[in-house]
Amino acid sequence: MGTFGKVEINVPRARLQASDGKTTEWRSSALRAYQRRTLAADALIASAYLAGTNTRRVRRALTALFNGAVGKDTVSRVWRKVKSDWDAWNARSLAEEPIVRLILDGTVVRVRLDRKATSMSLLVVIAVREDGQKVLLAVKDMGGESTEAWRAVLDDLVGRGLCRPQFLIVDGAAGLDKAIAAVWDGVPVQRCTVHKHRNLLAHAPERLHDEITADYTDMIYAATPEEIETRRKAFIRKWRLKHRAVVDSLGEAGDRLFTFTRLPPSQWRSARTTNAIERLHEEFKRRIKTQTVLPSAETAAMLFWALLASGQINMRKVDGWQTLATKLIDQPIDLAA
Repeated sequence: MGTFGKVEINVPRARLQASDGKTTEWRSSALRAYQRRTLAADALIASAYLAGTNTRRVRRALTALFNGAVGKDTVSRVWRKVKSDWDAWNARSLAEEPIVRLILDGTVVRVRLDRKATSMSLLVVIAVREDGQKVLLAVKDMGGESTEAWRAVLDDLVGRGLCRPQFLIVDGAAGLDKAIAAVWDGVPVQRCTVHKHRNLLAHAPERLHDEITADYTDMIYAATPEEIETRRKAFIRKWRLKHRAVVDSLGEAGDRLFTFTRLPPSQWRSARTTNAIERLHEEFKRRIKTQTVLPSAETAAMLFWALLASGQINMRKVDGWQTLATKLIDQPIDLAA
């Protein structure tokens, strides 16, 4: 049974003969043993349940789609399977994961806690493997983005065998910076240039926003480290006189705003920002926009994970993945104003 109703599939049966004369039963790799529903169908049932609907309401809601073939027992079985997969995913070993880069960011969701709508943070970690493929590494529901919250996430990853990453991309939250310093001190860190752009605009009146954006974009997206350095100095000279708060905000990020220039230029696009997580956040919120409040914090985290685990959202390789093995060079940007 799929998302378009029932489909009859004939699965051939056969036995395979080995060179020693023994035979074994042939098994299809396209269908799991005793599989009765497609992964997309299970994902649809599970997402309806995760949205806060009970088993009977899910059955009634999906009756027309599945032509009455979904009973509450089916919903319960699917839910138990999803919960089991979620628990196993959170406990899996990371020792064999060939991780070279991490992208870390948080998002806020509204959940029902003690019968009241409460804002909770989902702390998300995306990893980049040696072959450039992005994978979801962790998603944890926390009360906020404090140092303690992020430290708990990082300690869990290390405890499950995650190797020391070679490069980190962060949103600039103070709690995350302190947690990284405690766990992976010395690992090169890139501050998200999009988040810093928002910070700059927050320090200036709206009438200056377009001008700040133009100058900032001209600096961050320059083609070479030398051009970035030249335009950075020009930005500082101009805005120190025009609106000093903007320069102070830029200086707060320090050299971490330009760590991407230590990488080959082919990687700059994917290394400058936490956009990989931002896009997931946007898609996640688009899927839940009809619900102002999710039933629980754990449900929010599970739903985020399920969108990727079920294949409803796919992540591509990072730009410049062919050069990921290249070692970082020394900081090429002279931060002297």
